[in-house]
Amino acid sequence: MKIIQSELHVETNGQRTYEISDKARNALKSSQLKNGVLTIFCRHTSCSLVLMENADPSARRDLEDYLNRLVPDNDPHFTHTYEGPDDMPSHIKTALTRSSESIPFSNGALLLGTWQGLFLWEHRVEPHTRHLVVSIVGE
Repeated sequence: MKIIQSELHVETNGQRTYEISDKARNALKSSQLKNGVLTIFCRHTSCSLVLMENADPSARRDLEDYLNRLVPDNDPHFTHTYEGPDDMPSHIKTALTRSSESIPFSNGALLLGTWQGLFLWEHRVEPHTRHLVVSIVGE
């Protein structure tokens, strides 16, 4: 078994999901490993990772809209607002979702379902550069 790590950077420009499936596939291809597990970890507390349908964008919009209704910006009960009205909501959204995903691979291909995509979910309004650690374990 080999372990290979790399880092990905994702530029965001506001609250929404950004598909990063191809970035994960490229990291896997670069590793030259054929069978194993790819884990991707987000090094931030105000964005998250999610596996979601990638065929119909309305599914992601519905998910984004639902979470924004559940945890709205400008909630008067939040005291952690140092970085703005989306500060605490972004942390709660991250806590409710995931900071990592593990995807098996076989014959050098991610074993995502037909309609699955890997997404970075930006919870902040302002643009950011997000750093993701990819760890690939396999042979």
